[in-house]
Amino acid sequence: MNSEASPQDNTTQPRFRWKRLIPILLILVLLGLSIVWKYDLLSSSKPGARENAIMVIAPYRYQGTWVFDDASVGLAREPFVAGVPEMIDVIVKDIPSADDGFRLLFSAKAFPGYQKKLVWLRGDSGGNYYRFEDDPMEGWICPAMFKYYSTAPKELYVKAESKS
Repeated sequence: MNSEASPQDNTTQPRFRWKRLIPILLILVLLGLSIVWKYDLLSSSKPGARENAIMVIAPYRYQGTWVFDDASVGLAREPFVAGVPEMIDVIVKDIPSADDGFRLLFSAKAFPGYQKKLVWLRGDSGGNYYRFEDDPMEGWICPAMFKYYSTAPKELYVKAESKS
């Protein structure tokens, strides 16, 4: 028996070079993170930060109903419907020229000087029904609410102010 290896047995497998792969992997990870950041793909974590905040929108009358714009969440002429316009009429009754626009402060937490507390009643058609705590008047807040909250708050606190 010949203990020497045949020429066919001398073939060696190419060695995998991890050192060459590491920079490529780092570039891919950084590229992925920049895409996530640029397109705000983790936005589900954002509403939580807003849930303790007092937010402000500026409703106004447009074609006979209350609407508002909020470019920060991609809304333009978002209408209030199903009882909410009547609720707004109640909270702006003492604001002159409210039809031309007013500031509406709202929060899921009570804040000093709030006007009305809205209490959650039920979900329906992707939105949620709320009523004034001190009045049976109720209205449906559309799914645009989820631009501000990750889940429907059990209570909403609101205050209407003149925009000047």
